[in-house]
Amino acid sequence: MPLVGGFFVLVFGGLTIWLQDDTFIKLKPTIVNCLFGVILGGGLLLMNRPLLKPIFGAAFRLTDEGWRKLTVRWTLFFFVLAAVNEVMWRGFSTETWIASKMFLSFPLTLVFAFLQVPLLKRYWDGDDNPFAGGK
Repeated sequence: MPLVGGFFVLVFGGLTIWLQDDTFIKLKPTIVNCLFGVILGGGLLLMNRPLLKPIFGAAFRLTDEGWRKLTVRWTLFFFVLAAVNEVMWRGFSTETWIASKMFLSFPLTLVFAFLQVPLLKRYWDGDDNPFAGGK
């Protein structure tokens, strides 16, 4: 994810500077989030594979159903982030759009990630569940 994000920052940031048009840098979060959503969703729909598992399998040991549900949730969330970005850059000033990155998108992502803990607890595969509390 950091490599993809970095690539798009270089491309869209370069276009913004070269063409003197901030539209390109404002589109970057929409495109990156949609790309992640399409990749994750496509992995489930076309290959029947939750692509979060190879990425986070070393950190989380979930059942296959848990990986599928987690992947669906993150897929949908990436599309929500894309929609939020579209609303913010098209409907508000550049200053408000910039502030929304820090005070809206980032907190939404943290809250969403935290809200996945019950799913991680429920579908943990093994006796060493770090979310079990007290074990």
